Amino acid sequence: MAGPTPETARDAVDRPVPAQLVVADGADGALFEGELIGARPEGGLVTGEIVFNTVMSGYQEVITDPSYAGQIITFTTAHLGNYGVNPDDDEAPAPMCRGVVLRQIARRHSNWRATDDLGSFLGRHGISAIGGVDTRRLTRLIREHGALPAAFGTAPHAELAAAAAAATTTDGCDLVTVVTPGGRRDHGAHAGAGDRHVVAVDCGMKATIVDRLRHLGRVTVVPSTTTAHDILAMRPDGVFVSNGPGDPAAVTYLHDTVRTLLGRVPIFGICMGHQVLATALGGRTHKLPFGHHGGNHPIRELATGRVEITSQNHNYCVDLEGVPDVEVTHVNLNDGTLAGFRSTAVPAFGIQYHPEAGPGPHDSRYLFERFADLMDAHQGPVVR
Repeated sequence: MAGPTPETARDAVDRPVPAQLVVADGADGALFEGELIGARPEGGLVTGEIVFNTVMSGYQEVITDPSYAGQIITFTTAHLGNYGVNPDDDEAPAPMCRGVVLRQIARRHSNWRATDDLGSFLGRHGISAIGGVDTRRLTRLIREHGALPAAFGTAPHAELAAAAAAATTTDGCDLVTVVTPGGRRDHGAHAGAGDRHVVAVDCGMKATIVDRLRHLGRVTVVPSTTTAHDILAMRPDGVFVSNGPGDPAAVTYLHDTVRTLLGRVPIFGICMGHQVLATALGGRTHKLPFGHHGGNHPIRELATGRVEITSQNHNYCVDLEGVPDVEVTHVNLNDGTLAGFRSTAVPAFGIQYHPEAGPGPHDSRYLFERFADLMDAHQGPVVR
């Protein structure tokens, strides 16, 4: 018998591998069919908390954002991979998410910056994805039932359903210690930035944030477990607390660190850092039904009435009711949740969204300059 022709051999290589996705709990085991993309999952399945992101582009930055640790990302846009991937767009050395769900992946990418295709990128980093999914139906389900545990892969349906039922969400989980790198890292300032020194507490910080901070001065990045004493010993002009994954209520050690730093050095927190700062001041956090994940969320700055279109990625929100000496500065116009605040007693402020973007609009980058002004107005850290 003659062997396969080159055409049929190529077809065999490209033949889709059937896969299924099961969403558990309140979704009553909803089933979605598709095909496997990227890495073959260990044991035939992947589990995690499933969320959706509404960005139209910037998929590489989203996938490599450490704040997605423990989660499966569903992209609502119809096509992914159109312009390929390149190392310059990585927000971390490797993706921390559990997996990716998409409608359709581009068969061919086209962009002069691209060095690889999305499917190969996922495979190289050991990330599994499921394509061909009805992501509109899935997004409606997540909006109705909230972020839920899910499982996908090539395992039989019964195994996927059992794995989804047994999977955990991010509730009560300290995922910051999973993603924060060890050791201190020093970054020189960009030209013309001045001689400020920022200590950045890395809870899962994106590369774009480091780059924006370097426009303010030299940056020392430290692990999330660094003590307040050690931070003050570096004599910073300001302390930045970054974004990160998981439940902000679970990182109690970081609450204590920030509480000790309050009033001794200017503090700026983004996302997880915003939540930690609020908690250190006496606020509380609670989980949103399905979180805010996307690049088109409208935010109003209350002092000016100005509306910013922002990049967001968080599942938890801050409640400052009853907390003295704080002022709400920004509000999310989609659902009225708190999006920013400042302390009126000490030099500190927090923003729930991502002013560095990466991906997303740059409307909110002025907030980094606001941090610079705060540092300039409160020079000379005190070490006790």
